[in-house]
This record gives sequence, structure tokens and C-alpha cells, in this order.
Amino acid sequence: MGNKELVQKIIAAVGGAINIQSVWHCATRLRFKLKDKTLVDKKTLEVMSEVVAVVDSGGQLQIVIGNDVNEVYKSLREQYQTSEDEVSNEEVVDAPNHEKMINRIITFISGTFSPFLGALAGTGVLKGILALSLVAGWLTPESGVYKIWYAAGDALFYFLPILLALTAAKQLKVNQYTAMALAGALVYPSLATQLMNPDPLMFFGVPVVGANYASSVLPILLAVWLLSYLEPQFNRILPASIRNILTPMLLLMIMVPLTLLSIGPLGNWIGQVLSAGIMNINQSVPFLAGAIIGACWQLFVIFGVHWTFIPIIANNIGELGHDPLTPIICASVMAQAGAALGVFLRVRDTKLKSIAGSSVLTSLLGITEPTIYGVTLKLKKPFYIAIGAGGLGGAIIALGKVQATAFTLPSLLSLPAYLEGGVIYLVLGLSLAFGISTVGTYFFGVTATVHDQPTQLYDEDIKAPVVGQIVPLMSIDDEVFASGAMGQGIGIIPKQNIITAPVTGEIVTVHPHAIGIRSKQGAEILIHVGINTVQLNGKHFKKLVEPGKKVNLGDPVLEFDRQAIQKAGYDPIVLLIVTNTPNYQCQITQDLETTKNWLIRLRPNPKAAK
Repeated sequence: MGNKELVQKIIAAVGGAINIQSVWHCATRLRFKLKDKTLVDKKTLEVMSEVVAVVDSGGQLQIVIGNDVNEVYKSLREQYQTSEDEVSNEEVVDAPNHEKMINRIITFISGTFSPFLGALAGTGVLKGILALSLVAGWLTPESGVYKIWYAAGDALFYFLPILLALTAAKQLKVNQYTAMALAGALVYPSLATQLMNPDPLMFFGVPVVGANYASSVLPILLAVWLLSYLEPQFNRILPASIRNILTPMLLLMIMVPLTLLSIGPLGNWIGQVLSAGIMNINQSVPFLAGAIIGACWQLFVIFGVHWTFIPIIANNIGELGHDPLTPIICASVMAQAGAALGVFLRVRDTKLKSIAGSSVLTSLLGITEPTIYGVTLKLKKPFYIAIGAGGLGGAIIALGKVQATAFTLPSLLSLPAYLEGGVIYLVLGLSLAFGISTVGTYFFGVTATVHDQPTQLYDEDIKAPVVGQIVPLMSIDDEVFASGAMGQGIGIIPKQNIITAPVTGEIVTVHPHAIGIRSKQGAEILIHVGINTVQLNGKHFKKLVEPGKKVNLGDPVLEFDRQAIQKAGYDPIVLLIVTNTPNYQCQITQDLETTKNWLIRLRPNPKAAK
């Protein structure tokens, strides 16, 4: 099954998202801290083919995944949030308060826009097609076809405050229908007309500032935020028998005029300042602004901060009628598609080629996450090349002052919405972003270990990564490693503090306490220092290599303080595991006195080859 389906089944088996207090991962396993362990369905977890073992140890439920744990964890982070909106990892368990606040803001924005983002983008594409139809002379503004389709394309954006009220209220746990009534009042036809009248509307002698709230973003978000503070107070004061009626009534009586008198104008002013600032930067230094956004957009996606741009883009469309950011972002999207195509054309590995091929299509349609996490970021160089190509394409598009006239997801489908500005610059910028990324990735972005990985395994001897006393794997105080579930191997009680490469090959994964290496002959080797040392959060460890680094036999890869680890209450034993053991006939040394000779002798398994 895919990672998304696997994560869904794991979450269900551990008692649901509501039962998860925090979750992180180490080199081989997902580690859950649960509220109630009795809700765990251990048998269901153990029968999953992707789950190697399930361990309850140290107050944690440990689900052993193996080498793919990082990809599974990424999928889990995309899908899962605890009730406190926390997802921990092995390096950052408790985030500072300011980081939690940033996470909450991003979570609020993403939860507010994501439910209808597809529909909003689809109607934006429809408006772009209609604009193209007018330019090409296929339709006229007076035709019934144009008017009906324009209403279909514009209605959702026109009534955007109502949709935002619905989803924002859900995020802030406010009565959604009260919030929608508040937003409806802002765009109520007769009131909206009166607000635009030169003669100000008076409320108990106070003039109401004239404003147009159709298609606006910030006023309703601020209003619902304030609503989330007022509603609990009314519910606390009013008797339960009349609360359901009087609370909405009183809130609307207070919040509608308050929004029209102060919150709405403040939100509009903030939106105008943001839009004016972006437009000034784009006009003053367009090449630089486009280069930065085009290059960094996928980094924003990785860290989740891209959601903070959605209100700004929507505000630009509502306030100014156009937006300069979306076409620039489109260059970044096309660059990722080009990088995926370069990988697809270059690699021989069937699985990676399949993932890269499908990622090209999804990226062209505006969804880059599968490309980033499944292909480019995983291989690193294609990601860097795409950053450069996206920056160049974005700079050219910004130089041409290309504008989006409707809210869309940046993709090939959105091109009709990018007609305002220099179309030649748009075509040139997108073409260069896609082309340079494709060619650059094909020639320079894929290492030999990916496209020339040996299809045949060879005889190989695995040397000791550290000097020490050899102990059988079955004697290790960890049932997953001792059972051989992770693969055949051996333990070493270390007598020194330096881990060296036991083979010549490439570093695949790096954790503070563990190193993954793929040898030139095809063996996949895990060196794991200590039992449960992931809980040290990197303390007493020093990484000497990074993923992708080529190493020779005997090169230092990790430094640790075995005495300090033992003093902290952890066993510092070094585990040497061949994780693709089924591909070999594996012989473990019987010489327990020395680590100078080979420890594990591998011979290709004829049955595995078949």
C-alpha cells in the first residue's frame, strides 16, 4: 500500500489521532507517545506488510518501519495533527512558544483555505478561459453564455467572506452559522450598495466607513477571531435554556456593526498595505523579487509557510483585481516538473522511474508535494537545480510584470488567467524553468548510485565499524534487533568513540545515533549506536558525514561519547545490521575475540535473484 494509506491504517490502529500525544521517528521506527495504550490494536499493526515489528518500550509505542521510515513519517506529518497541533521529531521535541504560535497561525490559515481551495482555483481557471475568450473574440461581454459562465466563475470569489467564515469558525470552534450570518451581512446587497454611497450610513450617530467587502479576506478573518472570544463569554453567562437563541442574536447585534465600524476598515487597511507593499517591491526590483520567490517557493512548501501567502494572493485579487505572485510561483512549479522529468529520463530503477514519471504530471497540474518528497528532495541535486531554474524563471516573469487576473493554483491549467502583462515573458520564464531543470537534472542531478545502481549483487565482506568486543545479536536488549527483524547482524561493545565505514559506498541516511550506508556491491547496512539512544536527542553524538557522501572503508562517519552515554543510563553497544539480508546468504563471524577481520560475509542468495 502507499504511504498515505499506510499512515491512515497506523493512526487507526493506535487509537485514532485523538489518542496521539506526540510522534517522532528515529533511524528505523516511528515512536508514539499515546494517551491510552489500551486502545492500541497491536495485532493489526503486526500483520501490516510494511511494519517490521511493534514494540512497547520506554513509555513509547515503537512501530518499526525500516529504511523507509523517513518517507512514512513525512506522509504522517502531512496527514496527522494532535488536538494541540503538535507533531514532534527526534531533534525538536518541545518547540519554543514563538514557534508554536507560528505553527498555530499556519495551521489556522491552511485549515481555513484548504477545504475549498480546489473549487476556488477551478473557478479561477474558468474566469481565465473567459478572459481569453474575450481577447480571442470567441465571446462578447453581452452574450448569455459569457454572463452565465462568468457568474459561475466569479460567485465563489465574490462570496468568499462567507466561505471563510464557515471554515475559520470551524478552526476556531465557533458556531459556524453565526459566523456565516456575520459574513453575509457584510456582502448583503442593499447594505453593500448603501456603503458605497457618497452619503455615509449612520449607526447611532456614528458614520460607517464606506467599503466593499465582496471578495475580501482579512476583515472576516479578524471578525471571526474576535467572535471566538465573545461567544464563550455569552455561553457562560446566559442560561442553557435560552443560550442557543440569545447568543447568536446578541453576537450578531454586536459584531455586525462593530465589524463595519472598526474591524472591517482595519482589515481592509491591512490588506491594502500588504498589496501596496508587494506591488511596490515588484515594481521597484522586479528581477530580484521574482528570483527570490521563484527560487524559495518550494522551500516555503516544505516548511508549510506557503499557506501564509494564500490570503495575500486572494487579497491582491480582491483589492487590485490582479496578483503578481501567482505567475512567479508557477515558474517554481514548472521547475519541479522539469526536475522530475529529468530523473524519469535518467534513472534505471523501476520504482523511482515510476514515481518520477507520475510526479511530472502532478507537478504540471500544480501539485508539487509528491515530486518534492518522493523525487527531488530525496535525491537533493535535482531539488537544488529546480530552485535555480525556478528563480531564473520567476525573475523573467516578474521583469515582464505578468499578473494573474483570477485566483488559481499555479499550473499549466492556469495559463489563461495570466494574460495581464508580458505574455512573452511568461512563456519564456516558464519554458526556461522547465527546460533548464530537465536538462540540468538529466546531466548533473542524478548520481551514479541512482541511475547506475548494480542490478547484480556480489560477494562482500563487512568489516567492523568500531574496535570492541563482539556479542551475538540475539543477546541484545532490544527485541526488534535481537529477533533479526531488521536483518542479520552483530553487536560490538565499543572500546573507542569513533565509528568508521565498514564498506566502501555511499551514505544513505544520517541520524545523530545511526548511519545508513549502501555499499558499492549493493549491501544496505545500518550502524546503530546504543539502545534507545534516540531519546538523547543527539546529545553525546557528532555527525561526521551527510547523506550522499561517498566513503571508503575505514573513513570516520560518526563520533560518540560512550562513557557519557552509559552514564546517562543507556547501553552504548554498536549494532551492525544488513537490512537487505534476504538478498544474501549471510555468515556471521564466530571469532568473538577480535574485530580486525571480517564480521559478516555476504554471498548473493540465488533464490532472491530469481
